[in-house]
Amino acid sequence: MKEFLLLFRGGDAERKHLSPEQIEAHMKRWQDWIGSIAQKNILVGAQPLINTGKVISGTSKKLTDGPFMEGKEILGGYVLLKAGTIEEAAEIANGCPNLEAESGTVEIREVGTMTAN
Repeated sequence: MKEFLLLFRGGDAERKHLSPEQIEAHMKRWQDWIGSIAQKNILVGAQPLINTGKVISGTSKKLTDGPFMEGKEILGGYVLLKAGTIEEAAEIANGCPNLEAESGTVEIREVGTMTAN
């Protein structure tokens, strides 16, 4: 089995208009979806990300506030899971609640391995 990282972006603009009850129901769908991955024993890790952070740049290693992006580009969280192929990972990602929003996306990336040359 390979590891795949699912990266969640967007959807914030649509969710700003949800009632507290709708937000609670949305969060329940996230819990259920991640729980279903865990039940299959293929979940490696999952966390939401805070919208603020720091960026270190270049050889000067300058530390600045950021990243500053549009709502649809903000990285909101991730799931790290095991799957046989990227297509299997995509099938799992299709159930992601982030895709309930028109601007919501799930980027799927295979995790590589570090090898010494």
